[in-house]
Amino acid sequence: MGPIDLFLERLRQAGLSVEIGPMSSHVSGESSDLFRALGEAFEVVARDGDVVLTVTVSNACPGGRGRRPDPAEAHRSPSPGGT
Repeated sequence: MGPIDLFLERLRQAGLSVEIGPMSSHVSGESSDLFRALGEAFEVVARDGDVVLTVTVSNACPGGRGRRPDPAEAHRSPSPGGT
């Protein structure tokens, strides 16, 4: 099992929701569980080699309180006035 698969499996074992996409994975759960599991999983995979963890925090995540992001909006520039 490679480091990414091992990392994601450790997150699942911690009871977090893991959705795997073609370029990234979406992980969700209670914040205390999430950050504890991220740290523990990182420590496990870092023992066997060099790894980098990048985290994105968003207020528009699927299943969250925000609306689901429209992929077409990802490359649009904001309009003047912020609307």
